[in-house]
Amino acid sequence: MKALMERVYRANMELWKQGLVIYTWGNVSEVDRGAGLVAIKPSGVPYDELKPEDIVVLELASGSQVAGALRPSSDTPTHLALYRAFDTVGGITHTHSRHATAWAQAGVSLPCYGTTHADYFYQEVPCTRGMTEEEIGGAYEAETGTVIIEAFAGRDPMATPAVLVKNHGPFTWGRDGLHSVENAVVLEEVAAMAELTRSIHPGAENASKSLMDKHFFRKHGKGAYYGQKK
Repeated sequence: MKALMERVYRANMELWKQGLVIYTWGNVSEVDRGAGLVAIKPSGVPYDELKPEDIVVLELASGSQVAGALRPSSDTPTHLALYRAFDTVGGITHTHSRHATAWAQAGVSLPCYGTTHADYFYQEVPCTRGMTEEEIGGAYEAETGTVIIEAFAGRDPMATPAVLVKNHGPFTWGRDGLHSVENAVVLEEVAAMAELTRSIHPGAENASKSLMDKHFFRKHGKGAYYGQKK
């Protein structure tokens, strides 16, 4: 448990270091499926005050808090819903980073215009539907997870490890907490690139499927050859 808390602390500090959060606008979590535990940033704690022992640990199945004196992030029910629905996800990041959030507020999925996007996200990054009055007025954070899960019906969440929640902001995920932070950093950059692309040429076409497939699968496919052998 201590090692899990330390990893989640480091992942949260990396998110802050990369400039994707201001004040307390973000959180990172990681799941230990063998132990059935999830660790997450506490709610409302400024990053420059955060300590490893502040990280909150909960049971994945019940959501019951098992370690940490502080309250967990208010987004915890969303994280738990995604871990329960997507068994390949090991870490989750939520931010309100400027460019990705702008796409979410516009309610527009992020198109794949080029190879930088395709290296990390297969096809477009989807934007969820708007939440109903009942969902907003009920278990709001858990229902945020519901609309994300709906957006990935028939899709591999690890092929496109990101989503834009309409009128809210982005969530990304990965093998662990640090990997989900990496995907959040890349999502923000490709969201900014896409905005510039549209400003230069409003009618710009998406990258072809053949180009998108080439770049995604050379890095993530069975015959991947990008980088070094592990």
